[in-house]
Amino acid sequence: MRKSATGTMLGLAIGDALGHRTEFDEIEQIAAWCPDWRELPLPTPALVTDDTQMTLALARALRTATERGALMPLRLERPLREEFVDWYHSPDNNRAPGMTCLKSCMRLSKPALRWQQASDVGSKGCGANMRVAPIGLLPDLTNRQLSGAAQLQSALTHGHPTALAASDLTAHTVRLLVEGAAPGELPALLRAHADASRTRYDEFWLGDLAAHAQDHSAEEFTARGWDECLFVLDRLDAALARPEPEADPCQVTGEGWIAEEAFATGLLCFLLFPDDPVAAVRRAAYSSGDSDSIACLTGAFAGAHHGAAAWPQDWVRRIEHRDELLAFGALWDRT
Repeated sequence: MRKSATGTMLGLAIGDALGHRTEFDEIEQIAAWCPDWRELPLPTPALVTDDTQMTLALARALRTATERGALMPLRLERPLREEFVDWYHSPDNNRAPGMTCLKSCMRLSKPALRWQQASDVGSKGCGANMRVAPIGLLPDLTNRQLSGAAQLQSALTHGHPTALAASDLTAHTVRLLVEGAAPGELPALLRAHADASRTRYDEFWLGDLAAHAQDHSAEEFTARGWDECLFVLDRLDAALARPEPEADPCQVTGEGWIAEEAFATGLLCFLLFPDDPVAAVRRAAYSSGDSDSIACLTGAFAGAHHGAAAWPQDWVRRIEHRDELLAFGALWDRT
């Protein structure tokens, strides 16, 4: 048994910890203390950032929601809101958290405010899709549940349509890999999903979120996000047509500060090294952009594909939140 869920949860945290030290640094600065990207060390202790903290918040909310019954909007929104507000107030929330997450979670802490009012519909930062991987691990979700839950968890903080679409694509990628899709098949499968979703606004999951933006219709709102994701998939195809594994991956698909670029660059690093998960996360972390979020996504994809055996045991022993990560992996692998 591959234990894909365990591999995913460990992989995203390992990538996050690798990129924690290199985030905000240019390649030249990283090279000054680590000349060879293939030797990038996992720090000791292997501390994670807000990426893994918020992923675990989502995982706890998903566990609570699914214990109560089938995954539905209100059943997910209530515990997720509580988890995000707890994260906002936590003394451990000192790992360079994103401003959109902080401001939106502050608004979510006001019980009288609907979540659509707390959301930032102008932000498409990567803070939503870097945490979405657990949704792709849940068994027996319909396609509508997977897309709806992925977009809802984004919308609580990042309500921009591109943030919603990128979260959807990220969760969809994890599910495809868990189900056994070959890495080389992913770009075409993801493009087909984006094309099919382009004007599909799911009011059941998102309510009146689109009305808080400036688009003329919910369909126009949705299309705006998917079009930006389709554009970055074009850039991914171009990068894979002429692969340059020794080059900074941010040069082609973007630095990852925004949702669609984090998704594409994280996926690029995985697809450059589909048979070498350790090399994939090192390449992602050894980059000039939002290194922890890019490597977090790469680690999730590599772990979903290879399973728990992807990661060196000495890395697993040192990763922060190891016990909780392993518990969620065991829960969803068993299910």
